[in-house]
Amino acid sequence: MKIPFKHKQSSHCESGVTANLFTFYNQPISEAMAFGIGEGLFFGYLPFIKVNGLPLTTFRCRLGGILNRTVKRLNGRLHWRKFRNPHKAMAALDEQLAKGIPVGCRTGAYRLPYFPPAFRFHFNMHNLVVYGKEEDTYLISDPVFSEPVSCLSADLMKARFAQGPMPPKGRMYYFKQVPVIGDMAPAIRQAIKGVCRTMLNTPGPLIGIRGVRFLANRLAKWHHKLGTRKAAIYIGHLIRMQEEIGTGGAGFRFMYAAFLQEAGTQLCNQPLLQLSEAMTQVGDQWRTFAVHGSRVCKGRSVGADPFADMAEMLRICATGEEHVYRQLTNLLKQKLI
Repeated sequence: MKIPFKHKQSSHCESGVTANLFTFYNQPISEAMAFGIGEGLFFGYLPFIKVNGLPLTTFRCRLGGILNRTVKRLNGRLHWRKFRNPHKAMAALDEQLAKGIPVGCRTGAYRLPYFPPAFRFHFNMHNLVVYGKEEDTYLISDPVFSEPVSCLSADLMKARFAQGPMPPKGRMYYFKQVPVIGDMAPAIRQAIKGVCRTMLNTPGPLIGIRGVRFLANRLAKWHHKLGTRKAAIYIGHLIRMQEEIGTGGAGFRFMYAAFLQEAGTQLCNQPLLQLSEAMTQVGDQWRTFAVHGSRVCKGRSVGADPFADMAEMLRICATGEEHVYRQLTNLLKQKLI
């Protein structure tokens, strides 16, 4: 069985799966629009949550948030399932495929053999779409690859039940009510309002713009508190979370800039187009921070105190982002979006 599913490579797995599923049901939407309407943009520094023994820094919303919010705001409905028994999970997948329904799955990327060895790491939040099965091989639209891929049943089962932090537990999802895209303006306004509220007004010091500044203050002290070697490990982990895991923080800023550009074009809204350019500059600032961080990790940093320099770069990122969110909030208050 093979469903005529149109594969398109994307920057990020969840927003890519969302856009590809919409397109299958003749409701085309760009990845950037899916990311924006799904309120994908986020920042959180959560030192009490450890990943491989190191503090978690996250640059996007919680798992499934992009997909669920986009579907809901565009008048669709998803059905989610998770399993304890791997064989029952595979049988449920086959059942939906037999009905001609493409199925999204959450997997552990390390267990997917079609990933090149250099890119295989323990990441249990990778989304893909299964659109067919030929004998014992599943046909997969993995949005981070340029072409569709295939995977043996045993390997896909292992990936769906990968162990470690945030295990997927066989999670799969598919449309129960197909979305119908009409006037995008209400969804765009609601999504922009949600991101601005989260990034500017979340209580506590760890989330949003406050979280970026909190991390900057912590980072400035890592060298003295942790020692040179461990501080470099902390920096390397932070840069990896920013630049490699799930598109990365700078990449998400560029995606949000693309969303603002597309929204501005659709709504004939010049201020949104200008703020798109400002958010692109924010992404560039995050990339500059990553470059300097890589130099610290390799012992090639310059300056008397590279950790203080990097902390100041984070504060510049925070200031740039805050400007964008404040301007968006003002546009919403004046009903100019």
